[in-house]
Amino acid sequence: MPSLDALRRHAVARSLFRETTLQRALNTFGFVQADPIRAPARAQDLTLRHRVKGYRAGVLEQRYVTLRVEEDFFINYGFVTPELHALMHPRGVIGWPATQRKRADDLLAFVRERGAAHPRDVEQRFPHGRVTNYWGGSSNATTQLLDQMHYAGLLKVVRRESGVRVYGAREPQAPPATGTDADARLDGLIDVLVGKYAPLPGQTLSTLVRRLRSAVPHLRERISPALQRAKTRLAHVRVDSVDWYWPAAERPGDSEPDDQVRLLAPFDPIVWDRRRFELFWGWAYRFEAYTPVGKRTLGYYALPLLWRDRVIGWGNVSVVEGSLRADVGYVSGRAPATRGFARALDAELERLRLFLGAG
Repeated sequence: MPSLDALRRHAVARSLFRETTLQRALNTFGFVQADPIRAPARAQDLTLRHRVKGYRAGVLEQRYVTLRVEEDFFINYGFVTPELHALMHPRGVIGWPATQRKRADDLLAFVRERGAAHPRDVEQRFPHGRVTNYWGGSSNATTQLLDQMHYAGLLKVVRRESGVRVYGAREPQAPPATGTDADARLDGLIDVLVGKYAPLPGQTLSTLVRRLRSAVPHLRERISPALQRAKTRLAHVRVDSVDWYWPAAERPGDSEPDDQVRLLAPFDPIVWDRRRFELFWGWAYRFEAYTPVGKRTLGYYALPLLWRDRVIGWGNVSVVEGSLRADVGYVSGRAPATRGFARALDAELERLRLFLGAG
């Protein structure tokens, strides 16, 4: 029976698979969460740099048009494989009023005619004014409609220009899945989640599966039975009153950590689940980019610091006048005295410098 130590080592080892090509890394994950903040780089780039040989910041966006990948919403917004995209779509018809539906039809015809359209060009053609957004602020109505049409599967992101999504029309899709096909799709979606974030505490598994309500809103009523099926077919063990789940084909217990130091993205699959983080490493990591400055304890964009199979601290990294600067903190208050740690940290900062193209 796996211990908590074995589960922790397995979580780190299975996520930090051998460095490979960008496409193979995307295929292995199925989904890479995106975030627009660059401090020192976007989350998707910080995640991929540990898994893709020779990866540099911005390569995913630069090579997007040549890769088998889509931008879409899964449990968060990010990059998904075509296979994962197909499991989620079609999402069914959005309940727009007739006026909004007419605007969407006109906009779709415009994009089809042009082949690809920048939001700026769409706004010039369809100036629909401002609307209240999800957070209570004001947004461009046309941009919001583009986002809704993308979510609905009417549009796709064909590329980005200076970080801005450029849209193309998507071909008409089959009707939404029903019956056993719908159940099979949900099982497939859960397998992607478990494959990326396992081993998972039972509470986290439930939280992740419930997040699929946004990925497949047309299958909401089938999600609870899918969760129960998952708990039956996945491998699991109870450790200290916590149920843990992972793919049935895996056997935790044989993994040995390497001697590398790694600065991880705040949304890296190793640290994404804050509940699991505290169970594995005994302290609370918080993402503080949206925390008032005076209340931050770790920093604006603190990167969890992984040493072997332990997260022992964090680092705030920036590029100032072309040079890499790193401020590293430790949970214990000081760096490990273990032989080789300082050299491993220097090696990680050098890899980070090359990744960022810093002097």
